[in-house]
Amino acid sequence: MKLKPGSPGKGILRQMHKAQEKYLEGWLDVPAHVHHTAYRMANPAVERPQSRKEFQQLLACLEIDSAHAVMEDKVGFGVKKGTNGDKLIVIWEAHTEYYSYQVWHIPSHASQPLGFGPLGFSEYVFPFSPLGIQVNALDLLVIPARTYDQEELRTLLPGPQLYASKVLGEDICVATSFTPDEHDRERYLIWAPDPVLLRQKLARLMTIVTTLENYTHLILLPYPAFSRSVDQVQIFEQRHLYQRTLITKELNRATHSTLQQWLEGLTHDFLEVGRLTASLRYRLSASVPYDRIVHSNTLALQEQSLPYGRTLIDYFQWKITGVADGYQQLLSRVQALEQDFEGTIAVLRTKVELLLQEQNLAQQDQNVSLLASLDKTTKSQVVLQHTVEGLSVIVIAYYVSGLANYLFKALHELGWLDKYELASGIFVPIALGLSFAIITWGRNRIQKKITAMPPASASHPSKHA
Repeated sequence: MKLKPGSPGKGILRQMHKAQEKYLEGWLDVPAHVHHTAYRMANPAVERPQSRKEFQQLLACLEIDSAHAVMEDKVGFGVKKGTNGDKLIVIWEAHTEYYSYQVWHIPSHASQPLGFGPLGFSEYVFPFSPLGIQVNALDLLVIPARTYDQEELRTLLPGPQLYASKVLGEDICVATSFTPDEHDRERYLIWAPDPVLLRQKLARLMTIVTTLENYTHLILLPYPAFSRSVDQVQIFEQRHLYQRTLITKELNRATHSTLQQWLEGLTHDFLEVGRLTASLRYRLSASVPYDRIVHSNTLALQEQSLPYGRTLIDYFQWKITGVADGYQQLLSRVQALEQDFEGTIAVLRTKVELLLQEQNLAQQDQNVSLLASLDKTTKSQVVLQHTVEGLSVIVIAYYVSGLANYLFKALHELGWLDKYELASGIFVPIALGLSFAIITWGRNRIQKKITAMPPASASHPSKHA
């Protein structure tokens, strides 16, 4: 099948390998009916390759020949031509946080009527529910060579407010009500009196409009979670203010149990705030660059107001003005709250360390006093021991002298000793010397036995063995 417009003798691969806008400029035609849907990925690193496989499955379900499809890492195209000459073009794009599908129905005859709702391509049905959270769904009609008045637009685009303007500095008009229809799609009507001009600008205009819609919805998508988090942060702020006030008053006389109770409560709240901070950072951190993308594309739209409607820029600015700033302010608040918890916990830990140091110093003083008392007791025991040893020498010498006196008396009665009293007196110093020798020998023997005994820790294994 040869589908390249204006080049019936060439295939489509060379055309599809060009940049997207060049591809669209060469392939897209007017009139056209387009369905655009974007999906947010919870885990882009995992779901982006899965969305690519999903698109390949979509091509297979729509029976688009691989010769008429191009797949790259983050973009894919497929073209199918019906038996009546209508074209079905399917485009897949993967971005940082979301991916999108665009399905184009381009009728073979410019006079063929098109309307909002399901695509009119023969037997076309989107075959499955894509993965991810749906960000938006658009239903776009591109109609050349005609104009619309206010009544016609209100009939085609029901809603409380009509937005319409000329765009790209040309006589090309875009109108929408930003109100989902019965198919939950926002309707866009694009028209121009000059079909050639509309065809030339269509690719760029579609890129700008879908980019504005995608990133506006991505900015607003976490808003419900943001509203809930504001209440949670306020509760934590009030609780922490009360905790800090109480701690400031009671810190000097706080006991260990009180400090432990405070630390447990603060640590629990700190972990909860940390979890909230991580969740908000994940959900809201991209809002600032997304806001810049929206503003840059509103400038690129180059709108000129029409007399019967407000501009699209009015709507986008009304929807997102202050939202990204509010997200960042909440992130700043919760990060400051996290730092406050860290500071309060650090103060309590310092207080605990000071109390422990005081206890250690008191314990050291007590140990020093105990050691001094033990030293004094030891010295007293040594003096007492020496006193006892001295008395023991005297007592032993007394008994030895008494025994010797009986011996000297017996020798005197036998006539072997003339003066036993003199012998008894002379033997007293000898008895003292013998007593001292006996005491010294006994003390040394006891010390040797104590030294020779094995320590208690070394003797236990031998008993078990």
